[in-house]
Amino acid sequence: MKIKVNFKSSLLLALFTALTTFAFAQRTVTGTVKDTDSGETLVGASVVVTGTTKGTLTDLDGKYELQVPADAASLTFSYTGYANLTIPLGSSKVVDAALKGGSILEAVVVTGYGSVKKKDATGAVNTITEKDFNRGVINSPEQLMAGRVAGVQVSQASGEPGGGINVRIRGTSSVRSGNNPLFVIDGVPLSGDETSAGGGNTSIGSSAAKNPLNFLNPNDIASIDILKDASATAIYGSRGANGVVLITTKSGKSGKGTIDYSFSLGQSSITKKYDLLSTADFIKATNDPLKNFGGSTDWQDQVFRKGITKEHNLAFGAGDAAGSYRFSVGLLDQDGIVRNSNVTRYNARFNADRKFLDNKLKVGVQATISNNIDKGVPISDNGGFEGDLLGAVLKSNPTLPAYGYKVGADSASQLGTSEPSPEALLNYSRDETKTLRTLGNINAEYSITPDLSFKTVLGFDRSSSGRKAAYSPSLRVSGLNGIGRLITNDIAINNSTFSSYFNYNKTFGGVSVAGLLGYEYLRFENARSGMIYTGFREGDLNTIMNNVSSVLKPGTAIGSDKSNIVPINSFNTIDELQSYFGRVNLSIQDKYVVTATLRADGSTKFGGNNKYGYFPSFAAKWRLIQENFIPKNIFSDLGLRVGYGVTGNQEIPHNLYATRTRYTNYNIDNGGNIGGGGIDNVAFSNPDLQWEKTSATNIGIDFGFMNNRLSGSIDLYDKNTTKLLIQVTAAQPALSAFVWKNLDATVNNRGVELSLNFVAVSNKDFKWEITGNIANNQNVVKNFGGLINTGEINGQGLTGAFAQRIAEGQPLFAFFLRDFGGYDKDGNSLYPAGDFQQFLAGGGGGASKSPLPTVTGAFGTNLRYKDLDFSVQFNGVTGNYIYSNTANAYFTKGALSNGRNVTSNVVASTEGPLNAPDVSTRFLESGSFLRLQNLSLGYNVKLNSTKISSLRFSVTGQNLLTFTSYSGQDPEVSTNKAINGVPSFGIDYTAYPRARTLTVGAAISF
Repeated sequence: MKIKVNFKSSLLLALFTALTTFAFAQRTVTGTVKDTDSGETLVGASVVVTGTTKGTLTDLDGKYELQVPADAASLTFSYTGYANLTIPLGSSKVVDAALKGGSILEAVVVTGYGSVKKKDATGAVNTITEKDFNRGVINSPEQLMAGRVAGVQVSQASGEPGGGINVRIRGTSSVRSGNNPLFVIDGVPLSGDETSAGGGNTSIGSSAAKNPLNFLNPNDIASIDILKDASATAIYGSRGANGVVLITTKSGKSGKGTIDYSFSLGQSSITKKYDLLSTADFIKATNDPLKNFGGSTDWQDQVFRKGITKEHNLAFGAGDAAGSYRFSVGLLDQDGIVRNSNVTRYNARFNADRKFLDNKLKVGVQATISNNIDKGVPISDNGGFEGDLLGAVLKSNPTLPAYGYKVGADSASQLGTSEPSPEALLNYSRDETKTLRTLGNINAEYSITPDLSFKTVLGFDRSSSGRKAAYSPSLRVSGLNGIGRLITNDIAINNSTFSSYFNYNKTFGGVSVAGLLGYEYLRFENARSGMIYTGFREGDLNTIMNNVSSVLKPGTAIGSDKSNIVPINSFNTIDELQSYFGRVNLSIQDKYVVTATLRADGSTKFGGNNKYGYFPSFAAKWRLIQENFIPKNIFSDLGLRVGYGVTGNQEIPHNLYATRTRYTNYNIDNGGNIGGGGIDNVAFSNPDLQWEKTSATNIGIDFGFMNNRLSGSIDLYDKNTTKLLIQVTAAQPALSAFVWKNLDATVNNRGVELSLNFVAVSNKDFKWEITGNIANNQNVVKNFGGLINTGEINGQGLTGAFAQRIAEGQPLFAFFLRDFGGYDKDGNSLYPAGDFQQFLAGGGGGASKSPLPTVTGAFGTNLRYKDLDFSVQFNGVTGNYIYSNTANAYFTKGALSNGRNVTSNVVASTEGPLNAPDVSTRFLESGSFLRLQNLSLGYNVKLNSTKISSLRFSVTGQNLLTFTSYSGQDPEVSTNKAINGVPSFGIDYTAYPRARTLTVGAAISF
């Protein structure tokens, strides 16, 4: 009998059978994961079939759905900070889990090239996650953590959008400006160099560089770990002296793909204006018809405005047990509160990882691309008596019309080159910087054995930035009047990182061993060039910016006095850092933890006699909570930490140990003539130059009560920085202007920190949490036989003036001033202690008054009632002083007698019009303040939708109230007033004002 076979039917039957078998071999299990105590659902909790890698994560409602094999026996639930829970499956299709909260000791902290559980951390390490971040208009990562960590001071140098931010971890240690910590993003350490051409010299003066972290969208950040003591930062060796900030970006979550979109709209306004004389009061005070021009202009109202900020963020992500991905794009458009100022940022980020070879190989990639467009205004750090834009706002005669005086009704009024008009400065100048930056890495980790793995990271950081600052010939300012100027600056950064390391983890009985051994190579390439164009036939700013050659008058050869095209500051440098590092962690019976690290760094920044440095550390922790003599009914956690380490600082300009050449700055006289430049040596060679070294000791106690509802830590530290890097001016005439040396001195920072967190109420409907931190730091210079002046003071009659000095027994940048005692009968200043500058006691501990705060702190509270949440955050400092160069330069009787506006208190003073504006305590004020930094109200809308998983609305206020006795615009200010490369701190000179911001926002997820 012959059998006829229908292959098509057979194939369909086989496929049906396979699908049926697969369907019966699996089943769908669903459920919800919650906190046992509060009943809150846990977002992103892991649900895994026990003994496999098959799993998922809970969604925004704490729910999950998982295809489970028929032979699966149980599910394992886990969540950061909670104890793992395994639940048998049986035949149930719904499995809910309640995880035990309060187990913060199980939380993981990133420590550099790895991570440990919080309970095993031997160093001073703090972690803040997305729920802890400051909210509102946030355009750089540092702002997220302001006031959130004890001993970490985050301050804005000015209120300019995209402006620089100072981060100080446990005080200030260096006489160089390299006092910011090392930032590491997803394992890639940043160079700390300027990446934006914004800042630098302009025709109005020099200005500080833009914040190099502005390229990173804060909405893409998942967590920030701050390493504070040397035992934690020594793994970063020569770059860890000022602390390390590790930024981890968001990755995709397992489960179905989700789309997240958020939008916010903010409005900013100036918090405080100066109490300048009104038109009527000015006329009365001057009593001079020649100073009355018939107008009435409030120059502060003329220049300041309401700034609007719009922000859009869109992200899509998904994943499974084998990997995940997340793609995000964002747009920030922020107007400054000074007309014409703005920053616009376009950015995109991609994070992905995938497992291969039976999950032994994990490959990941992270990449950010950002395009920043900064529009600046003519505000500088060191404008002379003529002033910059804000100086002109403060001193301009209020009877002068904004438009029309002498030069026509459609033009800004301009008296003369020494009295620039604020309106003219805005209308006849344009300053734009464009910065394209990419940062990312490709990484691979292979599990050689269950205990041993090998990881390689290839990182890259590229930045291309160009700035054009144009001034019309119509602007009546010294050096610009009738000729104009265009200044261009270009920066190209090309940095790369290669690191490879082994990780070993093994438990032998009651001893757990974790080892790290690695190699790292970093290459930093920095190129800069600039040009000056001057002598324009016409003043159209668009033409000057985009087609300058078409408006230039004929010039002569480069280097002559009448050149109109001149190169400035052109150079290309390459630095390299080669490192070997290792770390060993031992945990004995979960009671005693020991950590030891060693890093060897070789740097091309230093001389042939000191290429390599060695940076060891040792730390130990005694988990007292594990001892029987500790009452468990009182303590839920108790641990003692002790650590010591040595770290370094190599944050000096590139390759300056040896002589090299570049185009030097050209001289520009008040007539706009350029000359005096050329190729020249930059510095003398110093083969003995080496990095600064900081040795530090830390003793800490971690504690918890009531199942850690009240938890916190106390840390005491003492750190000493030696071999201080400093630029020393060579006696002239000389072949080079300066030489880099190691200063024979010690900077000591000693302090104590306290952090507290209290969960007052926690149940299903209501949760109330209170947080706070406070830190005391004492700073002093020791073993120093020299004197270094800094803190340049600008203004009429103040040439060569300074306000700060570095000296033995004083804090860094201590104020060095005449002690003002009022006025004599002729209105001249009295100095009872002598008419000379001196250190002035009163800074605490017998030291002189200092710009460095002795106490920093913050406190706040978070409330949640059902779907409504509220948070508030205060922060403040005390013990510091501010020198108002602004008042010194502009608010004197002499200024009023010369027809310049002043504040109302000047009129009431007994100062005479011929009194010299000497640098003195007359202009020194307390910088203490308490600020309502952040207030936020949010509401999560309950939805019965299968498409929309969450919807949230929020209102946020920033910088709402400031309690201070400082008479200036804002006490959180520090204009760069360096002298010979030695930075200053705590000097206020026409800084871009701080703003108060109100933001409304909405976020939706699908």
